[in-house]
Amino acid sequence: MSLPNRQLLLVRRPEGAFRNEDFLLATTELPEDLAPGEILVRNLFVSIDPYLRLLAGGGETFTRSLTLGQPMASWAAGEVAASRDPGIASGDKVVTYLGWQLFGICRGAEARKVSGRLPLPAYLGVAGMPGVTAYLGIFDIGRPKAGETVVVSAAAGAVGGIAGQLARMHGCRVVGIAGGPIKCRHVVEDLGFGASVDYKAADFPGDLGRAAPEGIDLYFDSVGGPVLEAVLPLLNPFARIVLCGHISTYNRPETPVPKGWEFLLSRRVRLQGFIVGDRLDRWPEALARLERWAAEGKLRYEETIVRGLEHAPEALRDLFQGKSLGKLVVAL
Repeated sequence: MSLPNRQLLLVRRPEGAFRNEDFLLATTELPEDLAPGEILVRNLFVSIDPYLRLLAGGGETFTRSLTLGQPMASWAAGEVAASRDPGIASGDKVVTYLGWQLFGICRGAEARKVSGRLPLPAYLGVAGMPGVTAYLGIFDIGRPKAGETVVVSAAAGAVGGIAGQLARMHGCRVVGIAGGPIKCRHVVEDLGFGASVDYKAADFPGDLGRAAPEGIDLYFDSVGGPVLEAVLPLLNPFARIVLCGHISTYNRPETPVPKGWEFLLSRRVRLQGFIVGDRLDRWPEALARLERWAAEGKLRYEETIVRGLEHAPEALRDLFQGKSLGKLVVAL
């Protein structure tokens, strides 16, 4: 027996931004017979994240690059259609790494059952990998102190929006960097940041300096490039930089070194890159707290939902063009 399955396959390495020709929408056959310990999952939502550009590119990254001809990898949230794992029942809601397809098979041990305390897409965002990234980046790497000034790039995004709120909850003054007046208002009015700065503004470096008149103690960076360059001169002595990503360079064949690296030495700055998968032991604590805080309304989050598997490539392009607000997912 086999089950018809629709998949979006990665068939070509992207050169610059993703194109439709990099993907192929295919109908395949998925075996319905499960081995002991396996589950069959009907994906309901798939996650759209910046790191997918790195995985698809085939170059050096923090994990293995994607194999051409296979479904585009990503986190997915769905419902168990059949199970041979005694700890997971049909109808359970789970988060898996089954990628861009309607159905998938994995071992039950590779799936995370969710409580349903939040809407299902939230387990791909605030109570999922992006939320954990923000949690570990702020608390394990950044280690904010009450009264410090914290600046967060991509502050209207899935990671930055949570990171800034966690710093605010810790007693810090938080300045968010976002693109355009709508996102900047969202960062202040909805997420509770102390100030926001538009990186598209004509005098962005000056605006950032005015928003952080006492300098920057902690910078959570997901962007790199000119935004990082504007931050470096404003760093206080012994400031910390949490290097989460460098989205501005993902589509560029060459990555220029940002200007102002000399400030890292003169200000005795600690810069640390991190990969959220390095600390799987910390995920249960982070996920439990993030889910509880979101359910209690202490953490606000926004979602942009695109409908239809066939629109996932377009959604991924839109992510890099700053067209989404909060966590971007595709509903299948």
